[in-house]
Order: sequence, then C-alpha cells, then structure tokens
Amino acid sequence: MRLLTAFLIAALAVGAAAPASASDHDRARRAVEEGRILPLKEILARAQAVSPGQVIEAELEDEGGLVIYEIRILTTDGRVMKLYYDAATGALLKTKDRNGRR
Repeated sequence: MRLLTAFLIAALAVGAAAPASASDHDRARRAVEEGRILPLKEILARAQAVSPGQVIEAELEDEGGLVIYEIRILTTDGRVMKLYYDAATGALLKTKDRNGRR
C-alpha cells in the first residue's frame, strides 16, 4: 500500500503516468495541466503546514462532481490525521483524526 501510495504521489507530483492504471493517472495529469485541479505537490505543502508529519497516503477522489484530495498524515505527536482539500481551489474542507474528531 505504501509503495502504491508513494507511486501515486510521485506520478501526480511530476505528471508521470503509470502503465498499470494509466487512465486514472492520465486523467489526473490532464486535470492539472488544464488547470482544473491543483498539483498534489501544492496540496501536500498546505497539508504539512496544517499537520506537520509524514504523509502516509494521498488520494484523489470524485465526490459528486467535486474533486477532493484526501491526505492522511502521521503527525509528529503520533496521531493519524485526514485532511480533505478541494482539488480545484486548494481550500481545506475538513480534518479528522482517527477518532473522528475534527
């Protein structure tokens, strides 16, 4: 899982496509190139400013027409945080820790 996540992060950050699931990566890369979503690298910088720590997962999801980056971070104090960003604007939509607290 970490390898796949790391690959997704790298692919989206530099715009490379992965042969195994080229359609998903191609769509994400195209969306960044067309300016419809922000690059993952920019979202990760914002996430680190909110919850410093190690990024353990990053997903790009379509939720009812809104494209969302879901970033999971292991914080420096040992908590797992989920941060949800609007992929188009970079706005932080919500945060949750493992216990569902915001």
